This record gives sequence, C-alpha cells and structure tokens, in this order.
Amino acid sequence: MNPFSSGTRLRDMIRAIRACKTAAEERAVVRKECADIRALINEDDPHDRHRNLAKLMFIHMLGYPTHFGQMECLKLIASPGFPEKRIGYLGLMLLLDERQEVLMLVTNSLKQDLNHTNQYVVGLALCALGNICSAEMARDLAPEVERLIQFRDPNIRKKAALCSTRIVRKVPDLAENFVNAAASLLKEKHHGVLITGVQLCYELCLINDEALEYFRKKCTEGVIKTLRDITNSAYQPEYDVAGITDPFLHIRLLRLLRVIGQGDADASDLMTDILAQVATKTESNKNAGNAVLYECVETIMAIEDTSSLRVLAINILGRFLSNRDNNIRYVALNMLMKAITFDDQAVQRHRVTVLECVKDPDASVRKRALELVTLLVNENNVTQLTKELIDYLEISDEDFKEDLSAKICFIVEKFSPEKLWYIDQMLKVLCEVWIQMRNIYALF
Repeated sequence: MNPFSSGTRLRDMIRAIRACKTAAEERAVVRKECADIRALINEDDPHDRHRNLAKLMFIHMLGYPTHFGQMECLKLIASPGFPEKRIGYLGLMLLLDERQEVLMLVTNSLKQDLNHTNQYVVGLALCALGNICSAEMARDLAPEVERLIQFRDPNIRKKAALCSTRIVRKVPDLAENFVNAAASLLKEKHHGVLITGVQLCYELCLINDEALEYFRKKCTEGVIKTLRDITNSAYQPEYDVAGITDPFLHIRLLRLLRVIGQGDADASDLMTDILAQVATKTESNKNAGNAVLYECVETIMAIEDTSSLRVLAINILGRFLSNRDNNIRYVALNMLMKAITFDDQAVQRHRVTVLECVKDPDASVRKRALELVTLLVNENNVTQLTKELIDYLEISDEDFKEDLSAKICFIVEKFSPEKLWYIDQMLKVLCEVWIQMRNIYALF
C-alpha cells in the first residue's frame, strides 16, 4: 500500500496543530494524537503503521517524546514493500540515534537490505547506516558496504563511500579494509562519486598512517591531475557555481592534497605548480571563488613548500582584507596570524591594511585585527604603530577602548626604544583612560 495515497489524517493533524492559539491547546492536540497512535500500535494493524509513524515524526520535530513508536520503525523496515521501508528508514534516522539499544535489533534487516535486488532499497539502507551507524553495526556491516563501493550504479557507489566514511570514523581499525576501494574511487568521472571518494580518502589519511603513505605513493599524481582537469575545464552548466567548476570538489581535492603534502617534501614538490595555478586562475569576486582560494591558501601553508608560493598565499589574504564581506576579512585575519610564523616580512607588507581593519565597524574584525597588529610590532615599527593606535584610541568606541588601551600598554612595555618615549606614551594612554572615566561618572 502506498503511504501517500490517503494521508488526510496526517494533514488534518498538522492543520489542527497549526490552528492552535496557545501552547496548551497544542499540547492537548498532541496528547490526543499520541493516545490514538498508542491505541493503534496496541492493535498491531499493519495498514495504519506507516501513517502512525509519519505523524510521530511530525510530533517528534515539534519536540514531544515519541519513544513509544520506535519499534514501529523496525516493523516497517522489515516490510517487503519499498514505500513502507522508506517511511521506516526515515523514522529510524529521525527518532533513533546510535545510543539507543533498540538499534541493534535492526542490524539484520539492514544486512538483508544491503544485499537486496532492488537498488533503491539498498540506497535506503546505506542512507540509514551512514546516519546512525554505531561501532557494533560498523563491524557487522562493513563487508557489505565495502562490496557496494564497486556497485554498478553511481548513486549506490556514492552512498557507500559516505557510509564508509562514517564506518572508519567509528571503528578506525577497519580503515585498512577500505584503502583499495577508496583509491579506485579517485578515478571516477562522475563528480558525485568522486567527491565522496575524495572525502573517504581524506578520512583514511587522518585515521591511518599506512593509508596516508599508500595515498602519497600511489595517488598523489592522480589527485593533482584531477584538480588540474577541473581547474582548466571548459564551462559545464551542471557543475558551474558562480563561474567556478564544482567548487565543492575543488575544496575536497585541496584538503586531500593538504594532508598528503604535510610533512612530505616530495609530495609537496609535485603539487606546487597546480597550487600556484589554482591561486592565480581562480576569480575572487564571488563567494565560491573565495572559498576555493581560502582552501588553497590553507594547503600552501600546511605543506612543505617554497617561500615564493607562501608569499602568493599571503598576498591573497591581503586581498581578502579589502573585501566588503566581514566574514572574509575575519578569516583572512585568522590565517595571517598563522602565516606570520612562516613569513613575517610578507605579512608586514599588509600592515597598513591590517591597521585599517582595527578601525572596522565590525567588533569581531576589529578585535582580531588588533591581535594581529600586536604580533606585527617589532623594534623597527613600534613607534609608528603605537602612534597610529593612540590616535585611534581617542576616537574609538567606548566598548573597544579597554582592549585597545591594554594592547598599547603591552606593546609600549615590550618594545619601548627608550624610557622617555615609554613614559610619554603611557601618559597619553592614562589621559585617555581618565577622560573615559570622567565621562562615565558624568552620567551619574
């Protein structure tokens, strides 16, 4: 029976709940519906089971307890029909989580559905397993999932790769079982399968050192070729986002290269050219391009790289500081704080722009920029930077004066070239603090 053929009762319940004027009325409607559902569950009528579960899912999303309907999920999953299984698996993912003991009862049904002749049933089982898989279920069902990575249908391969990612997170000891299958996914032409395969390889590299060495030796050149092909590909409307070909795949590939190149000079040398190409060819006038550039900068900073490429990455961050978007300026400041440990001189070139960010209207950008300025101060520029900060202290917001005064005092005390200059700067700060305190007392 199709569960959507006569869903009037569910619609009526939703209308009744939405028509409630108060929380008490809503609780009364939900209480009555739950009582009716309990009565139907006790009758064990299979014809109304899918409707009851659909109503329970809606009640659960409203925040009411629905634990009494958990066994209904298992009964629907064990049903032979696809519509019932679909509702059952949806309820399983929504009403249960991996901490529920009752979840172990569904392992056998999942195993049967993973070997089902209907690929849509297999897809349902993979989706559920990828969302709620526990360590025990991972150990029991890993062989089935590993086999499905080589399935003929790309949608099943994609779901199996995502499910494998959860399995290796839950049980790292199983990582070695998925290495060869994950490597085979890197040769996929279907972008949906490829992006999940790249994610699986990334997780394996983080979890297992042997897997990381395997991908370094066998797959580095293939990953670089894939990234180069995507970067240089012609316009493809099905993958284009704001002029960037599949930025999501771009980002996943860059993250995989980052973990492969970190700590390995040979692998880092192989990827230098493609990283420079991505950094120079990607447009930065849209969010998709900025996301790719940011991941490219992260990768350049992480791998064993030459200083010239790091200078290029820092210049990209400098351009980010001039962006109108507060989020982009904030992440650029965060990255520059990390980059200063690699190349202080390259970051110093953007000192003027960073100082402008200290005067930004956004409080979080302002605070992060002030922290970066503190890191940029040295014996050669302390006089100039302190003057800029004290000048701004006089006109800054009252909420920001405290942090700004504290940072100025720290800079002056640490880098003071002479005692007279030190006293002069501290007096200026104290005068400004006194003026602030006088203004506050004047309010009372």
